[in-house]
Amino acid sequence: MAELFTTDVGADLAAAADEETAAAPQRQALKLFLRNRSAVFGLILFLAILIMTFVLPFFYERDPGDLIARPHLAPGSEGAPLLGTDQLGRDLTAVVVYGGRTTLRVAAGAAVMIVGFGVMIGALAGFYGGKVDDVLMRFTEFFQVLPGLLFAIVLVALFNPSVWTVMIAIATVSWAQTARLTRAEFLRLKNLEFVKAARAIGASDFRIITRVILPNAMPTLIVSSTLVLGWAILFEAGLAFLGLADVNNVSWGLAIGRGRAAFTVNWWAVTFPGLAIFATVLGLSLIGDGLQDAYNPKLRGR
Repeated sequence: MAELFTTDVGADLAAAADEETAAAPQRQALKLFLRNRSAVFGLILFLAILIMTFVLPFFYERDPGDLIARPHLAPGSEGAPLLGTDQLGRDLTAVVVYGGRTTLRVAAGAAVMIVGFGVMIGALAGFYGGKVDDVLMRFTEFFQVLPGLLFAIVLVALFNPSVWTVMIAIATVSWAQTARLTRAEFLRLKNLEFVKAARAIGASDFRIITRVILPNAMPTLIVSSTLVLGWAILFEAGLAFLGLADVNNVSWGLAIGRGRAAFTVNWWAVTFPGLAIFATVLGLSLIGDGLQDAYNPKLRGR
């Protein structure tokens, strides 16, 4: 009993020491990130998109499915809403605002699944190695060689388009890269001295994976997560553009798909949702680049 108590206390002290040691680089990385003008611009841009899609609807209470005026009213024309109307006379401002909410929710849910499953598979493969690594990497490679868009289309078509089926389809074809990245980080970290020290004091495998190695791999995984979210937004928009989305929930990709047939006379119905997608992915890409630079040890001395 005394030995078990000593082991648990030692493991807690080691984890606390690791967290304190990691705090200083985190603060330094934050300073470097805030000095990066491109990264700060990306953060402001992404926050503006979030405010537009999740806060503005409380003040702009108009159903994006309502027919409120004549079709093809250009922005700024008499009787037109701010961004004009689409080919059916719906308020394009409401379509962009409420469509962003659907797109971001689906992409965020898919990104959580991608990162969660990818990290789990990669962590187990990298930590245990050997046969476990071989089996999990063969499983990962199978999903890497699949034609992602085609397989996602098949999944959504088989199980009917909905928010959840699109989310699961995106995650199913996209988690492999995160798994390989996590595996590489665990292979790099598992033989370092602080991991050996945790083993020496009797920490369990689960504790070493979750409390010792994973926190030290987080900078790389955080950078990857921002890029995964941007990829999920583009993927969701592509599926919705092809008509593989829940028609009861307007989204940016669905709006572009609906408006493409009348693009020559109603270019704004395609342009504004497209600009929203572009701005969101650009913001996430700049944030990811900024985080990558901030966590790069070669830049810490600047």
